Amino acid sequence: MITTTSLTGSAIYFLVRIIQIYNLLILGRVLASWIIRDFNNPIYRFLYGITEPVLGPIRSIMPAMGLDLSPIIVYFILKFLSRVLITLI
Repeated sequence: MITTTSLTGSAIYFLVRIIQIYNLLILGRVLASWIIRDFNNPIYRFLYGITEPVLGPIRSIMPAMGLDLSPIIVYFILKFLSRVLITLI
């Protein structure tokens, strides 16, 4: 667990937590896309709406391979970003 006493450190810690929650939402979307067949399901629509603004641009940059790897790419980018932020504390 990261402990900090400064306001800046607390703000960075908060951003790291937000990134971790967003990674969980992306994982939830991936799992939901395998399980939920009705894309009008409110859970799937929520996960899609919250993650598509980040996954969409990554998907448009990547070549079409038949398998959507954008969640993996975004996961690693966010993981790297959170580690960089942690080093700033």
